[in-house]
Amino acid sequence: MTEMIRAADALARRLQTAGCRYAFGMPGGEVLTILDALRLAGIEFILCKHENAAAFMAEAAWHRTGAPGILVGTVGPGVLNGVNAIANAEQDRVPLIVLSGSVDADEAESYTHQVLDQRAVLAPITKMTLQLTAGAVHIQADKAVTTAMEGRLGPVYVDVPISVADAMIPASALPARPTAAPVQIAGDALETAREWLAEAVRPVMITGVDAMNQNAESDIAAFCEGFGVPLITSYKAKGTLPENHALALGGAGLSPLADAQLLPLVEQADLIICAGYDPIEMRTGWRNPWDPKAQRVIDIQAVPNDHYMHQATLNVVADVAPTLAAIGDGVAARETWRSGEVQKTKAALAAAFPADGPWGPGAIVDVCRKILPRTALATADSGAHRILLSQQWECYEPRGLMQSSGLCTMGCALPLAIGAALVEPERTVISFSGDAGFLMIAGELATAAELKGNPIFLVFVDASLALIEKKQRARQLTNTGVDFAEHDFAAIGRAFGGNGVTVRDRVGLEAALKDAMTSDRFTVIAAEIERGAYDGRI
Repeated sequence: MTEMIRAADALARRLQTAGCRYAFGMPGGEVLTILDALRLAGIEFILCKHENAAAFMAEAAWHRTGAPGILVGTVGPGVLNGVNAIANAEQDRVPLIVLSGSVDADEAESYTHQVLDQRAVLAPITKMTLQLTAGAVHIQADKAVTTAMEGRLGPVYVDVPISVADAMIPASALPARPTAAPVQIAGDALETAREWLAEAVRPVMITGVDAMNQNAESDIAAFCEGFGVPLITSYKAKGTLPENHALALGGAGLSPLADAQLLPLVEQADLIICAGYDPIEMRTGWRNPWDPKAQRVIDIQAVPNDHYMHQATLNVVADVAPTLAAIGDGVAARETWRSGEVQKTKAALAAAFPADGPWGPGAIVDVCRKILPRTALATADSGAHRILLSQQWECYEPRGLMQSSGLCTMGCALPLAIGAALVEPERTVISFSGDAGFLMIAGELATAAELKGNPIFLVFVDASLALIEKKQRARQLTNTGVDFAEHDFAAIGRAFGGNGVTVRDRVGLEAALKDAMTSDRFTVIAAEIERGAYDGRI
């Protein structure tokens, strides 16, 4: 006898086979069958306080598990609350499955409450939108997963009409489509790339989020070490090569101080290899930073170059790992950067971001990196603190510092940390937020309390939108709309059931971090700094 299940069960089972074990969001009447199906499939639903935060928790779960994240939002205001974070998933290349209920088409002809074209709203910021149908649900569920996870990763929206979710269908389904095989460079392009590598004495590699999403870090490390190639990463790809490695030059594209050291090295290079480098994270200084007619540039991309941020001498749409292996095969290594330029650049970067001051944002990052274990996971919100943090915070593994670096939205650090702590409770997890970004999302402290983990939420407190205020001053504009009242962030932490402490020096911060790591609940650390503390530092 054929087993019959609900269409929602078929969707949930496909997500479970993709490795999904958590879903995040807020329920409504239109998604109750979806929630029940997720539960039966072994996917735990985490009740959040806002869909925007839920999507960032889902992103963190993906970073830590490798399975697509799941956001659940009810019809209308529910799913549309998540628009910012769904756009972030598109810009930051996150495989986010967005599930929502919708009013049945027949009913929508004469019923208008909360009825709008959700697919039309989300189409520009997703890879695909689907409206589930009972007859094609198995195919559609597989399409959702494979579209999100293949090629350049990104979000997929699945609109689930109420009656379809409950429709009974045969449980049997076609096998999931096999994953596409990796593609590598070949033919004349391969021979040209090998020739250029063999002749290079000043090679440099730039890598980014696409290589990270292809899990190519070990292949990149082997290539860089084998051929003496220094590595520059985007902020999202920090840790591709452990940042204490002699060839690791850290993150680029956001700090003018860092770029002032890195761009001259790129200008000296006789071979530039862009390995899964997506310039969506980069600022204007990285627009056309080289002349592909004067320098040899190999661009290994997940998709054809339609960004025009830079051009290359040799464009390759292929996977990073097999392509690097093919280029290096049979090529003899040689001594590179013979005048010590890489070591000088590393020294100049360290000098540009000193961490030995008595107090301030640099000292705060310095204390945290020294006290917390190397295995600690960090998240960063947008703002001046993130620019400094992303230079000073050494990463020893990919995804060791999670942030929004394509869209650069505020309010992401705290929910990213909650999601990471949920999935990997044995790891120390810390988020770094400015006080304005923290206020945007402080209600999710309730979720942190309910999940009973002990993430650390550090807040840089200066009662100002510091980065915007700095830009305002640089343009000699009147101070407008960037200052706000001082708040007791430690008390907010305690009010939500966690620990809360205010620190004003290195000794106090060190003690607070040590207490937080052994606590049975979350801790908010309010680190008070002076106005203008970022001047000259980023």
